[in-house]
Amino acid sequence: MNKDLQLCCDGQVHESIVAQVSEQMPAEELLYDLAELFKVFGDSTRIKILYALFESEMCVCDIAELLNMTHSAISHQLRVLKSARLVKYRKEGKQVIYALADGHVRTILGEGMEHIEE
Repeated sequence: MNKDLQLCCDGQVHESIVAQVSEQMPAEELLYDLAELFKVFGDSTRIKILYALFESEMCVCDIAELLNMTHSAISHQLRVLKSARLVKYRKEGKQVIYALADGHVRTILGEGMEHIEE
């Protein structure tokens, strides 16, 4: 058996480290919310929409054309992204224009891409 895979220090807990990390851990409900946010990123269609909006604000028609999908399919995914506060929208007359919600979304996408490209 690989020594690295054995129990550490004969099973002795490093209480000071555990206590220090425990103090820094976010509340359980915040960790749940973070897990739910990352689930939204688990759908390739939503990722495609986010990357499209990374490049430019767009209406549903344009996103549907770009991704070769129906308007209703795009609208459904945009509702999920809006509820996760990843996209925002504004109205121009009858047209609804979507954009990334803020710089944090840009950072998440950029860091994620950088990570997988390493």
